[in-house]
Amino acid sequence: MRKHTSAYSLLVVIFTLTAFTAKCQEGIIQFVLTSDVHYGITRPHFRGADSVSAVVVNEAMIGAINRLPQLTLPDDGGVGAGKPVTAIEALAITGDIANRQEAGIQNAATSWQQFEADYLQKLTIQNSKQQPSPLLVCAGNHDVADALGYWKFDKPADASSLAGMYNRMLVPAQLKTAASYNYTTDKVHFSRDMGGIHLVFVNLWPDSLEQQWIQKDIKGLKPGTPVLLFTHSMPDVEARFFTNPNGEHTINGTDKFENLLPEVFRDGTNVKDTAFYEERGLAAFLKHHPEIKAWFHGHNNWNEFYDWQGPDNTVSLPCFRVDSPMKGRLSAKDEKQLSFQLISIDTHTKAMTVRECRWNTVPADPSVLVWGDNITIPLR
Repeated sequence: MRKHTSAYSLLVVIFTLTAFTAKCQEGIIQFVLTSDVHYGITRPHFRGADSVSAVVVNEAMIGAINRLPQLTLPDDGGVGAGKPVTAIEALAITGDIANRQEAGIQNAATSWQQFEADYLQKLTIQNSKQQPSPLLVCAGNHDVADALGYWKFDKPADASSLAGMYNRMLVPAQLKTAASYNYTTDKVHFSRDMGGIHLVFVNLWPDSLEQQWIQKDIKGLKPGTPVLLFTHSMPDVEARFFTNPNGEHTINGTDKFENLLPEVFRDGTNVKDTAFYEERGLAAFLKHHPEIKAWFHGHNNWNEFYDWQGPDNTVSLPCFRVDSPMKGRLSAKDEKQLSFQLISIDTHTKAMTVRECRWNTVPADPSVLVWGDNITIPLR
């Protein structure tokens, strides 16, 4: 009888804790954001070693992400404050999976294979359905340059990383290969719905063609549905990404335009010019689509929360810049600054909290994760 009572009590405790955790997280969705994982290069220093490969560093970050469900959110007044993290609906990575194939850098095919081996085999986080949390990956300028060629290249172009992410994100009936992938037609842009929130992943930066695709994608959404935008580049786009306005629009070492975006650059003929024309077009698009509530990006990497107001202060869009495990502006020199972001959204109140998670503040103790900066914004 005593054994029966103990077993029964244990079941009650388990049921109560499970119900408590579910109640704590009811109506909350969460996902992790990182960027610029740059397989193919090394960090100068990491955890006591020099020239550490992207494989080692990314595996360490994956280990930190895997520990998130055991953590409690900080008591900071944000969404889910003081409650267990538990389920993570997705891991988003905003590009630069492979580093550019410049001198001494491995090809994109090898980098994509390493990425898949790490992020598909070693990630253990689960969503609220207790399924493996999906990867949501969009293209970065290095991925696109690998596919198109680059003025510094000493080897043939290799579209392997773009073909790989296209296959994984868009799941075409006929899978693309590095040889069959066509950057002109095979854009890595897609969307996902999570708890009444619409996540839109754009190819590199929302130029006029991507704006047309976004407009078509969000056209049928229920009124009041918040849209979150994910790109590799920040809103203040670099001129070099556009198609060369000089001569025959070639990629060459004199002009140094990279032709990553199909639009011919309109603001001048120099890669150092500011892309005011293109940014004004973007600002007008965002003003016309107030359902777009926030923008997440990488490219120039550190943890930053800011409002983009456009070149003429005509819009105000909350933006979230995320760090890189390999090329962070601060963390590349100080490994204790390495971080990713955890985004928590209350689907009832439409509030969103973005929290920085510093995962290497004690390099000698990988188990330590520290909450850094945070901000809460409305999505209504």
